[in-house]
Amino acid sequence: MSRVGKMPVAVPQGVDVSISAEQITVKGAGGSLSRAASGLVSVKNESGKLVFEPADGSSAANAMSGTMRALVNNMIEGVTKGFERKLTLVGVGFRAQAQGTKLNLQVGFSHPVVKEMPAGVKVETPTQTEIVIKGADRQAVGQVAAEVRAIRPPEPYKGKGIRYANERVVLKETKKK
Repeated sequence: MSRVGKMPVAVPQGVDVSISAEQITVKGAGGSLSRAASGLVSVKNESGKLVFEPADGSSAANAMSGTMRALVNNMIEGVTKGFERKLTLVGVGFRAQAQGTKLNLQVGFSHPVVKEMPAGVKVETPTQTEIVIKGADRQAVGQVAAEVRAIRPPEPYKGKGIRYANERVVLKETKKK
């Protein structure tokens, strides 16, 4: 059995988990998340702990038990604490401004780029060169952060562009005569 799948997931106070044959729903202070349940994994709620077991002895069911456990654990963590990704803008005149559910970027193009945030994802700009993307769904937060970064990824010669806060950009040496 999967090492990750063997570990039970503790359900904290204030979090409600409902398990049906086709869906797992987690409700908490940060919102409500639901995910389709896999037929290869049986999920049981045993006195405040979720236990994931493969439905049969196949290696696919074994692998899926660890995957489902990790996904449900992320859902529980998302509705309790939430997830966030930080981006920084590097470049002269590069600015970001959050306006409600929209992110307005000026990143060296002749026009401003406006990125609409999906439902459940919030964006903040503490300074003009910092972007903080927050939400309960880990996958959605990471996807939006990747889409914002893809607007102007860091270039390899000067390092200008949008990058993750902890990202290191290896700069290339310029061409010599």
